[in-house]
Order: sequence, then structure tokens, then C-alpha cells
Amino acid sequence: MTKTFRHLLTGCALLSVLLTHPAFAKEDPDPGLNDATFQGLEWRGIGPALMSGRIADIAIDPERPSTWYVAVGSGGVWKTVNRGTTWTPVFDGQGSYSIGTVTIDPNNRHTIWVGSGENGSGRHVGYGDGIYRSLDGGVTWQNMGLEKSEHIGMIQIDPRDSNVVYVAAQGPLWSGGGDRGVYKTTDGGETWKRILSAGEYTGANEIHMDPRNPDVLYAAMHQRLRNVAAVMNGGPESGIFKSTDGGRSWRELEKGLPEEDMGKIGLAISPVNPDVVYATIELGARKGGFWRSTDAGESWEKRSDYLSGGTGPHYYQEIFASPHDLDLVYQMDATLHISWDGGKTFEPQPHGYKHGDHHAMAFDEDDPDYLMYGTDGGLYESFDSGETFRFVANLPVTQFYKVAVDYD
Repeated sequence: MTKTFRHLLTGCALLSVLLTHPAFAKEDPDPGLNDATFQGLEWRGIGPALMSGRIADIAIDPERPSTWYVAVGSGGVWKTVNRGTTWTPVFDGQGSYSIGTVTIDPNNRHTIWVGSGENGSGRHVGYGDGIYRSLDGGVTWQNMGLEKSEHIGMIQIDPRDSNVVYVAAQGPLWSGGGDRGVYKTTDGGETWKRILSAGEYTGANEIHMDPRNPDVLYAAMHQRLRNVAAVMNGGPESGIFKSTDGGRSWRELEKGLPEEDMGKIGLAISPVNPDVVYATIELGARKGGFWRSTDAGESWEKRSDYLSGGTGPHYYQEIFASPHDLDLVYQMDATLHISWDGGKTFEPQPHGYKHGDHHAMAFDEDDPDYLMYGTDGGLYESFDSGETFRFVANLPVTQFYKVAVDYD
């Protein structure tokens, strides 16, 4: 036995004696996971780091394009005044964390309208408590009613009169009733009148306004009901409706459209030529397709069989028409799909490391190469028509789907 090894054994024996001495003895903690186990540990934030969350809608200030309002499906409303360099959460003190849509008054950039409650039909969607208005750019808010709408899909404001506002209310997802259909106010939200409705399970998914004549309106009605097992995402009351008198009267558009029961419908009016209206329509068994009208909805032509896939049309099924190219249309999907020929063909846009699951878009009327995307993974910008992307990594709105707790 070497001298070094003998010294090591002697040292170990001495350490053993010291540790068993009463002066060093401690009581054994209670076994298991309990307060004593974690005493000395404190909660600390560890994320999100490079991940964001589902963007439901985007509104860019037309007078100051560096100011954006971003509606988050599960995270309130966020505002930036410097193109995303910094953000301010402006909706945290309100009654709903789930947002379906955000709209800037075209007559007053400081007046912001928010529809609470996500505008999808998944099991995970949060519900809202009505429509909100801010008169000071999001500093303060007032709930303006429709508390039982639970899910608001779209808001349109008359550019001639800020007191005239239209709301597409989807209504409750898991039950019938509530505030559902198209609503109109002529006094800035003090009172509301339902101007288009159907049965207890049918609400308005979208409301669109002809940019040449605000009295011309298009509404997509959607009959739906969800339970834990499935979503019944259509019925005989789904359809596309048009009004030419500011919502006083409506008629269903039928010529060239499917005669069978329809599901979720997405609409878009071309800013280049508002006589051109696009529609993506879900039919039974996840079939359907893309339709186009060139006479302001009076007649329709089916252009293709393309339909939002992935999770299903109930989760996507929104379309955006380019303000620069009549035939350029974007359809929200797990992978963004683009048509360059008015819906005749669609191709997926390669997105590399950009997150999928698209729900919102915004454009720059002065720059045809600029695109902004809202996805399940946050907000992205492109300055080259989608060839490359800038991820807005500082928008901390990761959605929590599940939380685990112990029995204590």
C-alpha cells in the first residue's frame, strides 16, 4: 500500500467520524415532494425565449405606419409605435384575455375597436365578453356591450360617420343563443341593433364593406356547434348575404354558389376592383373550394377545389386580397397558400424557419413587396414578398394549453 493511498483512507475515515458527530447531525426531511423539499427555491421566469403566440388580427395606423395594434388569440392587445422595437400591452386590465379582431377608426386614428373572443372553433379557444372601444389609442377602454357574443370575428366602421359600426358576432361556440349575427350601432356603441340573424346556432363570421360605397355590405353567416368530441361546422343556415342599404335589408347570394349545406366561409373584396369578391367555402367531409364573383356577388364561378387544410377549415378559412394585384389572393392555412390567378391555382409559400398556422395578414399600400403575417408562433415581416422573413421575437404571448398541479 502506497503512502498516498494510506493518507487517503485516513482522510476518509476522519471525514466519516466528523459527519456522524452530533454537532453535524440534522433531522431527516419528510420524504416526498413538499414544502421542505423545495425550501430555498423561488419561482423565476424562464421564458418564452424565442417563441411567441397566436396572432388573431393586425391593424396598422394608416397615418403613422410605424404604429401597429396586434390582437392576440390568447394574450390581449399589444401596441408598438416603432415597428416592433418595443411593445406595450394595452388590454391587460380588461375583462377578456382572448381577442378576435382589432380595428382602427378610419376617421380618427386614436379610436380603436376590439372584438373579444377568438374567431376560431378549436377546443382551446378562449371566449370574450363583448366589444370594447378606446378613444385614446389604447390607454383606456370601455366595454360597449354585446357581452354574450363570446366570439367576435370582424368589425367595420363607416368612413363617413364614426358612430356607425357593424359587428360580426359568432356567438357561443359550445352552446346556442347569446349575442350572434350582424349588429349595427348608429350612436358609437351606446345601443346595438341586430340586423342579420338566423337560428340559435348561427352567427356572423365576417362582415365586409365596399370601399366605394359603405352602404354595400357582405356578411358570411356560419352555423356551428362544438362539443368535446367534434365540431359541427356547418348547416343550412350558413351562407353569403348582401345588403345595399346599410343593413336595413339583406338577401342571400346564391347564383353559382353550392346548393348543399355550407360550413365556414371566408370573404375578401379586392381593393383593386371592388366588383371582384372572393369566397373560400367549406362543404361536408372537409371538401369545398374557392369561388370568385366579378359582378359584386350577383353571380359566382368556382375557381378551384382548394380548401384550408391542416387542423381544418374551422381553424383557418380566412382570405386576404392584395391591394396591388387583382389576381393575387392569400389564404390562411397551416402553410400559407397563394394564388396569382384569382383562385384558379394555389401554391404553398415556402417559409423555412417561419412558424406555420396563419391567421392574419397586413399590407403596405405603397410597397407591393411588403407583407406582415400573424401566425400561431407570432408576428413576421417580409420585405421581399415572402422570400425572407423578420421574426418579431420580443412579443411575449406564448399560449399555455395545459397546466399540471399536484393534489395539494
